[in-house]
Amino acid sequence: MSARLPRMRANEVDKVLQCHGFILISQRGSHQKWRNEATAKQVIVPYHEERQLPLGTLHHIAEGSGIPHEELHC
Repeated sequence: MSARLPRMRANEVDKVLQCHGFILISQRGSHQKWRNEATAKQVIVPYHEERQLPLGTLHHIAEGSGIPHEELHC
């Protein structure tokens, strides 16, 4: 069974992605595109700095990035 997802804001997700080798490729409006060249994975993060991201969105970011729920911290 996987660990529970922590509640996070977009700026916290950005830090986690950077720690796991992702770089910001582009931003269009409020959505940022992050890519990890080593793993060839890419995720889109809706950037609303003051609001916590919905758990479903966090789940899709974790799945798309290949980062286990237990490692969603930096």
